[in-house]
Amino acid sequence: MIKMAPSILSADFARLLEDVKKVERAGCEYLHIDVMDGHFVPNITLGPAIVKSLRKDVNMVFDAHLMIENPDNYIKDFVDAGCDMIVVHEETCTHLHRTIQNIKSFNVKAGVALNPATPIENIKYILNDVDMVLIMTVNPGFGGQSFIGTMIDKIKELKALIDEKGLNVDIQVDGGIKPSNVNEVVKAGANVIVAGSAIFNSNDIEATVKEFRLNASK
Repeated sequence: MIKMAPSILSADFARLLEDVKKVERAGCEYLHIDVMDGHFVPNITLGPAIVKSLRKDVNMVFDAHLMIENPDNYIKDFVDAGCDMIVVHEETCTHLHRTIQNIKSFNVKAGVALNPATPIENIKYILNDVDMVLIMTVNPGFGGQSFIGTMIDKIKELKALIDEKGLNVDIQVDGGIKPSNVNEVVKAGANVIVAGSAIFNSNDIEATVKEFRLNASK
């Protein structure tokens, strides 16, 4: 059974709570919170204050994806704002194990994200310590990009490694996921699906979420 994680990046920021409540009513389990600093990725999004303002009215799992330099400086702020899971990029962490332990010290879940060109090998020795791995299926920074097809093999490679080690680690995918290709990524091993424009820009969010789940199970 997949978990749906609508990406806040594609919501209408003028009606943010209203849009988030729509995906919550549609049964989505996670809210994927894209945090960008304009340095690691070429875009700037939101900070802990906005997360905190949403937290009091929303019961979904808050999944913060920190696409930022020096993530250790901000982990506590996002935990204090109400995030349930903090995901950092392997590419921004000089001492990845230490950063994961930092996240875990706040009693929240920890995840690590990989850009499309970053090999699975780079996180082989941290898999035992994380709750989730996020495979970026586009280059991070902007919503609405096309899925990079070669990431299917990368998801399969990660799934095989997790199974080989006998671990209970979620595989999240983010970037260009639509009802038309969700089955392919789920068959490869993914079980947490990030979708932004495909959900928030649809005319009927509830129907689109149902379509994702239906296609994923085929």
